[in-house]
Amino acid sequence: MADTLTTSQFEQEVVNSDIPVLVDFWATWCQPCRAIAPFVDAVSEKFARRAKVYKVDVDSEGELAERFGILSIPALLLFKGGQEVDRMGPGSADQISAFVERHL
Repeated sequence: MADTLTTSQFEQEVVNSDIPVLVDFWATWCQPCRAIAPFVDAVSEKFARRAKVYKVDVDSEGELAERFGILSIPALLLFKGGQEVDRMGPGSADQISAFVERHL
């Protein structure tokens, strides 16, 4: 299951990570976000130890959403070496899995 990420944890968990990190920007009121949540959790389990997966609630962590120019959700951002390397919108479990796989 994907862990929740806060602004204060971002540096440690994403920037300083030695493995790729998928960050799902979402909100509780967002139906498409809730629809892909099981897919994001499945990807978290599938890539355990090879990639980290976090969820950022844009309502409570607006600073992070603004920092990365999140204009619509869900938004899935992939970080490698502390830098954003790719992003995608909602997708199937297979699409999200392939998105992460490209960066391992």
